Parts: sequence; structure tokens; C-alpha cells
Amino acid sequence: MPKGTIHYQDYEQLVEMLKKSENSFDMELIDKAYQLALKAHGDQRRVSGVPYILHPTSVACILVDMGMDTDSICAALLHDVVEDTDVTYEDVKKEFGVDIANLVDGVTKLAKIPYSSREDQQAENVRKMLIAMSNDIRVIIIKLADRLHNMRTIECMREQKRRDKALENMEIFAPIAHRLGIRAIKEELEDLSILYLDPVGYHEIETALALTKDGRDAFIKSIKDKIIEKTKNLIPDVRVDGRVKSINGIYRKTYMRGKTIEQIFDIFAVRVIVNTVNDCYNALGVIHEIFKPIPNRFKDYISTPKPNMYRSLHTTVIGEEGIPFEVQIRTWEMHQTAEYGIAAHWKYKLGLSKKDSFEDKITWIRKMLENQADDDNTDILRNIKTDLAQEDVFVFTPKGDIIDLPYGSTVIDVAYAIHTAVGNRMTGAKVNGKIVPIDYNVKTGEIVEILTKKEGGCPNRDWLKIVKTSEARSKIRQWFKKEKREENIETGKMEIEREFKHAKIVLSDSEMAELVNLVLKKKGYPNVDDLYAAIGYGGVQLWKMMPRIKEEYLKRYEPVQTEIKPVISEKPKKSRVSSGVIVDGFDDVLIKLAMCCKPLPGDDIIGFITRGNGVSIHKKSCSNIPRDIESCEQPERYIQASWAQDVNESFQTTLEILSNDRTGLIADITNQLSAMHIFINNMDSKESKDDLAIMHFSITVNGMDHLRGVISRLSNVKGVISISRQ
Repeated sequence: MPKGTIHYQDYEQLVEMLKKSENSFDMELIDKAYQLALKAHGDQRRVSGVPYILHPTSVACILVDMGMDTDSICAALLHDVVEDTDVTYEDVKKEFGVDIANLVDGVTKLAKIPYSSREDQQAENVRKMLIAMSNDIRVIIIKLADRLHNMRTIECMREQKRRDKALENMEIFAPIAHRLGIRAIKEELEDLSILYLDPVGYHEIETALALTKDGRDAFIKSIKDKIIEKTKNLIPDVRVDGRVKSINGIYRKTYMRGKTIEQIFDIFAVRVIVNTVNDCYNALGVIHEIFKPIPNRFKDYISTPKPNMYRSLHTTVIGEEGIPFEVQIRTWEMHQTAEYGIAAHWKYKLGLSKKDSFEDKITWIRKMLENQADDDNTDILRNIKTDLAQEDVFVFTPKGDIIDLPYGSTVIDVAYAIHTAVGNRMTGAKVNGKIVPIDYNVKTGEIVEILTKKEGGCPNRDWLKIVKTSEARSKIRQWFKKEKREENIETGKMEIEREFKHAKIVLSDSEMAELVNLVLKKKGYPNVDDLYAAIGYGGVQLWKMMPRIKEEYLKRYEPVQTEIKPVISEKPKKSRVSSGVIVDGFDDVLIKLAMCCKPLPGDDIIGFITRGNGVSIHKKSCSNIPRDIESCEQPERYIQASWAQDVNESFQTTLEILSNDRTGLIADITNQLSAMHIFINNMDSKESKDDLAIMHFSITVNGMDHLRGVISRLSNVKGVISISRQ
């Protein structure tokens, strides 16, 4: 039996689950879908050697467990036939109807998203994913089940593929599952992703939990017994469950926030489920009688639900053993929504008769799409990651309205969340009655009052650098786009001139117009003034396009004395230059180390033949190097390169150091570097959340071995959590 087969479920198991389900299904239609998938996939096998048909049946089983409907089950069984077989969308539509065909089509489009490709393509495909979700939310639920099963069986893939998929989960799919409230999928995706992103850290936590299992189980049982004993005569039908925080949840607080397992208050959690909202608050009172509550650790998500529909009371208390633990109190309906999120509408028929209520649950998707409409394409992915952030803050207006925003939002974000006009007329803000700076980061529970002009008023361009949410950024750009066209055109012209001057591009007016038209064509603007205006209000960020423009400039206008071409021979010449790099096929050619990835001796490298500037040396893992060179646009411009054995050069590199903030931290780090005779070219530092400091040191080293020694020594500095090369 191939490795990983245990994660697969066949059609017989699917049918058994369907029969045991409380929901009713069209078994004839589901069987028809299975037979088509079985015939279409034929002898296809997965990388592990398992028959391919076991993947769609396993995905369908996950959806049955979530309580999804007949159409979703059929779409799961068929979700790969259009992409991987001769079956077409029209075939599916003819046999199963337009609803199932559209679900298959939506999931197929998502399956084609090349997240490890260029940023533009990645951003555009994420936009397509949101559009598919806005048309039918079941598309993303099926995709989440598909992704979960792929992660359960991914051990047969090569390491880099596993890491790429794990990173996608952490940045896109787990946050979407969180926003939809599907806790089970979110936590399993995160845990499996941590397993492949940091296997050492994962297994350390797993081992620590295993070592304490017996004591932990006994501890949780004693808590459950005390709660049941105290509530049995006061509150009817109380159910008490115990759990341990997910591995990812522990990982985030230990490795990323510098805490020990003993410092995590909610590593243990007890869930109390009751019949009514009144019973929730009564149970809270009983629990605070039994155990001592920890101050400032109570959260009421019943009166203030999370954006993903989550409702519950949270309190952290200390038992007689002196061990802190979290208690979650909720009704059965709240519990169903907490476990299955938006999927609970199918599993438990919650609110299906109230279409408007259901639509309200997914308006955030359409709102997000609207906010991206005028953004530069490469900003979209960053904005989506921000808007889907799992950490939210909740603030109040003076009238008592609740506004939820991503962590790190400013008072400007609050203003635009209230209303576009409030943001545009904003002059300042008060938090809890005190005037605060315009870039003040709001915190949960604060009362925010926005100060505005009675008439007129306008946003400031600098706000674009301050705001956190894509909604605020989009509305500010919209204002400048609409109200300041002439000013935007002039600003755009000035920015182009400044960027061209910085890039040392000198052209006549006609040549300048020709080069600008390249940008015009790429961005789809009808005329030059529209392009200038877009640059002026921030719709196009020119600096991101300058490398392409500079390349076109060198190709079209700057004369090249000798064109560099690959030398084809049975025994290619090798050229060694002062950088300590040897390239195949060249003799005495200019070689430069790329600044985008700053390769060091010991890194796997590759050469790129530039036009007029010799060969640029990159790390093979550099984001500017295609993953598949043979299928890229100009594969002939990439050439093998290697380091000489006796490199005597020095190289610049940058280290990012994450540490607990404290007095004397920078002095200790610089003293260590000085003791190692390391030259510091530049440094900067900033304070992060949770009293952490993030520092960047640009230093000069002799290669990877030297750098490893530096990192090893700096890791011993008190408070340092992690060190990574940028």
C-alpha cells in the first residue's frame, strides 16, 4: 500500500457517510457524477501511485462531513475532470446542469492559480478567486476541501513544492477559511503547513505536548467535573468539552512571539455549551465563582461577534493547581457556526430561509473586490492579505457603533470605515477623549471620535503611506482621481521625470513619448494624460515598472558596442572575474552580482545575459528567476555559473533580526559584530507588536560559511528570537 493511502477514502466509504448523514441527498445524481469521474480519470494515478479517483472521492467525504449539499458533492467528484481529462465544461453542463457545471468551472479555475509564478499573474488569479467566491461561495468551500486533502497527502511531493503549498495556505487559504468561520479546516491547514515550513519547530511542540498528555488529560477532566457539578442544578443540559490549542496556535506564540509554553494562557481550553444566551452569562458567573479570573482576559464575542460570524464568551481563569486555562461559553447554534462557519447554513439549515441574512455574510468579498478596482495590480495581493488578517481590532464610535478593522489600523481607517465623506473631511481624531496623532494605531475597546470640517475638506496624499486597509486606500485614491485630475497629471509627469532621471534615462521628446507608450500599452490606458493621472493619484506605481522600462531603454536607445551572445561549443570557455564567479561560455566579460538577491559564495547561482551590462549573477531561488527556465520567454539568456574555489572577495548582505525589545539590545549586537571584525554598512530598527524589535543590519562578509558563523554568534545575544538573511 503506497505511503499516505490512509488519507484516502473510496466511493463505498462516501456512500456510507451519505447514508449516515442527517441531510438528504440525490444518490442517483451523485452516483452518476462518480461514474463519469471514474471513466474520465481511467488509469490516472497520483504522484504517490494511488489511483487518481480516490482524490475526488476523499474531497467529497470532507464535504459530507461539513454538511454540504448534493451539488457540492457532485462538483467535488468532478472537480478535476475538466482540467485533467477530455471532459469539457459543456459536457458537465449537459449531464448535470448549469449550477454543478459552474461549481466545477470555478474550482477548476482556482486549481490553475500559479501562486509561485510572477507577482502580476498571482495577483490577477487571486482576484479571479474572489470573483468566483462572490458568485457562489460553495466554490471556495470545495476548494478548501480540495486543498486540505492535498495537504494530507503531500508527503510524496518534492520539498520545495510542499513549502510553496504550505506558504499559500498560510497567506491565502487558511485566512479565507478563518474569515468563513470554518475552524476545523483552518486549523488543520495551518498545522500541516507548519509541519512543512518548520518541521523542527513542529516536532518540538508535538513532543512537548506528548510528554504532558497524561497530566493534561487528568487536569482537563478535573476542570470538567467541577463545572458540571456546580452547574447541574442551575443550568439545564450543560455540555463541557476540553481541548489543547492547535500546534500552529502554540507555534505563533512561542517561536514568533518569544514566549514559552508555560506563558501561553490558553494552551488549555474548556468549552461549555448551553441552550440559551442567558445560560451563557449564567455559566460565566458560575465559572468565575469556581476559578479565579485573570484580569483583562475576558472577551464578549456574543454582544460583539467577529466578522466571520463567531460568537462566544471567552474568559481565562486559574485553577487550584495554579495553571491558567481558557473557558469558551456558547449556545449550540453558536457552536455549530464556530465549527463550520458559513458551511453551517447547509449542515444545520441555519438561516437558509433568510436570503438577505445569508448575503450579508459574504458582502465582505464583494466589498473587497470593489476596493481593489483602482489598485495597481501588484498591490492586490498585499491588500487581500491585509483585509483577510486573522487578528482584528474592535473600536467604538461615540454613538456606540462597533467597527472591526485589521490589526494595525489607524484612526484614518476608522474614519473611512464610518463613511467616505467622514474620511475625506477628517482633520484629526480623539481616542478615549484625548487628541491622538493621525497615524495612531487603534486598539480593541477604544472609543474613537473623528474630527471633521463642517464643509469642504480633502484627504492628504501622505495618508496613502499610513492607512492599513485597502478600503481607506481605495477611497483616498478615488478622491484624488475624481477631484484633482489636472494636479494628478502634473504629479504623474514629475514622477516619470524623477524616476527617469534617477535611472539615468536621457531621451528626446519623441523617444520619451515612445517609451511612455510602453507603459500605456501595458496598463491599458487610452491616452497619455490618463496614464499620468493614474501615476499621480497612485493607481500606477511607476517604480515597480522601472526595471522593465530601463531594459527597453538599453535595448532601443543605448548603443551596444559588442552584443553578448552565448558561445556554443563542446568545451565552453570559462571566465573568472573579480567577483569570484565562473560562467560557462564566456571569456573576459563584465559580471555583476544582482542587488535583488545579493548572492554569496556557497549559494546556488545562475547567470542572466543583460543587454549592454554583461552577465548578472542571481541566486537560483531569486524571485526574479523563473522556476522553469526552459519554458520562459528567453531561456537562451540564462547561463550556468558557479563560485571559484578560492574566492577572496568581500560581499554585502542584510540580516533581519527579531528580538524581544530591551535596553542595550542594539549595543550588544553591534559589540558582537565589532568583536568579529564585521563592517556594518547600514542599520535600522523599529518596534513591532508585543514588545518585539525588528532590526536590519547590512554587513560585509566573505561568504556563506562566514555568514553562518556570524548568525550563530548573534543568536546567543540575550532576547534574540530569530535571524534571517534578506
